[in-house]
Amino acid sequence: MEAEHRDATAVFEEHRTLLLGVAYRMLGRVADAEDVVQDTWLRWASADRDEVRKPAAFLVRVATRLALDRLRSAQSRRETYVGPWLPEPLPTDVHTAPVPDGADRVLLTESVSVAVLVVMESLSPLERAVFVLREAFGFPHEEIAAVLERSPAAVRQLAARARTHVAERTPRYEVDPVQQRELTQRFLDAASRGDIQGLLDMLAPDVRLVGDGGGKAKAPLRTITSADKVGRFVAAIAQQGVADLEFTFTELNGAVGLVGSLDGKPAAALLLDVAGGRIQSVYLVANPDKVAHLPSR
Repeated sequence: MEAEHRDATAVFEEHRTLLLGVAYRMLGRVADAEDVVQDTWLRWASADRDEVRKPAAFLVRVATRLALDRLRSAQSRRETYVGPWLPEPLPTDVHTAPVPDGADRVLLTESVSVAVLVVMESLSPLERAVFVLREAFGFPHEEIAAVLERSPAAVRQLAARARTHVAERTPRYEVDPVQQRELTQRFLDAASRGDIQGLLDMLAPDVRLVGDGGGKAKAPLRTITSADKVGRFVAAIAQQGVADLEFTFTELNGAVGLVGSLDGKPAAALLLDVAGGRIQSVYLVANPDKVAHLPSR
């Protein structure tokens, strides 16, 4: 019996990263994704594994369905969310994370970016599930159909619709870690000095700033658009307490990010979308519930 339990645990641990990746991309919350993984383990531990021919398919099916249930519930709660909703920043290391069979490294990284996760919020739960399983992890349409109990033809339609929707609405950005870190450092330096002109020099004309305080921390209640408005807002908040934060570079959602700590505890996360040498989007997550899990100084 102990040997059987050890075997079950080993099989599950082999697929834990995949399950967490699927659940996080569907839900945008680290804690919710971890809960899904834990519930999947409970289903796996009590399953008749002699009847399970493909453990990976079984585990992904269970995790996806659990995530779908949570996603449908979460979408109704987000209708009353205070201010813009952003996904919970995810500390990542895309260079060492395993790539599932059939998955594309670039797509796997893009699918965890804040920009793509924000766009995925406008997909239906089924479209989101298909997009994650197909585009991010490369699962065949037939396997996704079995997971969702839909026909392969229906899955193909969902996949095409979701892919088009995400492609049309995802802002253009480049993942160049060196350029991104350099611009992020310049952005931080200019903000801390209240240097509006310095900020304007690196902001795209139609840059947008999205802040998520969830009604629990100071953050703009609407998206701020245009270089002038974003520059002035950033310079202003930098003089109102942000200067007290100690920032450290951390890889978040597959890109360079900043975690701001206050008295040794994470208080905010900052991520920038960069394209053409200019900052296209600024994402500021200050909701304490969404940053508590982040590494701090």
